Amino acid sequence: MLFVNSARALFTLAVISSSTPIFIALIVPLSGVYYWVQRYYLRTSRELKRLDSVSRSPIYAHFQESLGGITTIRAYRQQTRFAMENEWRVDANLRAYFPSINANRWLAVRLEFLGSIIILSAAGFAIISVSTGSNLSAGLVGLAMSYALQITQSLNWIVRQTVEVETNIVSVERVLEYARLPSEAPEVIHRNRPPISWPAAGAVQFNKYSTRYREGLDLVLKNINLDIKPHEKIGVVGRTGAGKSSLTLALFRIIEPAEGNISIDSLNTSTIGLLDLRRRLAIIPQDAALFEGTIRDNLDPGHVHDDTELWSVLEHARLKDHVASMDGGLEAKIHEGGSNLSQGQRQLVSLARALLTPSNILVLDEATAAVDVETDALLQATLRSPLFSKRTIITIAHRINTILDSDRIVVLEQGEVKEFGSPRELMGLGQRGLFYRLVKEAGLEVR
Repeated sequence: MLFVNSARALFTLAVISSSTPIFIALIVPLSGVYYWVQRYYLRTSRELKRLDSVSRSPIYAHFQESLGGITTIRAYRQQTRFAMENEWRVDANLRAYFPSINANRWLAVRLEFLGSIIILSAAGFAIISVSTGSNLSAGLVGLAMSYALQITQSLNWIVRQTVEVETNIVSVERVLEYARLPSEAPEVIHRNRPPISWPAAGAVQFNKYSTRYREGLDLVLKNINLDIKPHEKIGVVGRTGAGKSSLTLALFRIIEPAEGNISIDSLNTSTIGLLDLRRRLAIIPQDAALFEGTIRDNLDPGHVHDDTELWSVLEHARLKDHVASMDGGLEAKIHEGGSNLSQGQRQLVSLARALLTPSNILVLDEATAAVDVETDALLQATLRSPLFSKRTIITIAHRINTILDSDRIVVLEQGEVKEFGSPRELMGLGQRGLFYRLVKEAGLEVR
């Protein structure tokens, strides 16, 4: 539309100039005034558009948050407060929207004025040319005037479409900005792929490992040295901010090492592709990751397992009866985020997914933090069953009682390993031991 209207305006000026050549002298000053008006409006409009976009996003975010927590809002009788906050955010957006309307009117008045000058000039010069006895015909005068009457609309559209082009170019800028972000390591390094059976034993070594979340920040894990034997059950404890979850992120290479490395079965995980690494590790996260689709899609996204295997893992996860009672069984629909399942059932789906993953290493990242005691007991019973006896299990502890029967326990503080040993050994340190104090605060005993 920008190019169409620009061509239309230029052709109109060309027709007027060909009928009355003296009009060419007026084009230069008019073009200067028009250019100034356009640039002045463009700068203002662009900034107002940015203000409008920035103030509009919080409206949608607040509305979505209100829908997500509507039961809590009603339970605490805070409907009025949330409605008022929504209105305040809309008002804040309108404070940027109304000036953009006013700027539009400001532009319209000036462009109409410029258009009127062009029409007046075209008519005036035509009359002068005819009255002075030139060879200008009535038909050519009519053609020039009919084109001149359209110039105002074309000028309006040129400015507006110029603004649209610049506004849309902001989107291109953002795409380029995201495209320039440093990407993760390659998914597959073809010259260095692990054996199909890897990791066969499940031994994990942290070798002088340090990491940070991004360049310039402090280290979140500092000089970690751990030697986890095959099939060991390891508990990881520490206060908030000690680096427990960072240990999990490091194992999956969500964050890359600043120093040192992690080896699994004597293979440096930094030398292989991310896909090869992450497919060989199983995890039950604190917040179960479910997406809209069927039970089958959530358990087996790659559709590589048959129904017998899926029903088997559902039975081990204590979900078989519930899934069988749903319409469609394995083809039963799961809503976005698993909203038609309880929190405990979502965690059990994660457990079933972990059972399907052909890995000898399982990570539990505070997997029972958000479930009830009964579901916690079900999860713990399954994890202690023969199904997991041949797996190395690393448990990020939220409840101390869930890791008291671990083979060894890692105690983290400020990103450093302060204690590493069996529960009995760590309790033997007495009051000077961090694990001892954590257990006593929880009111538990280690036998």
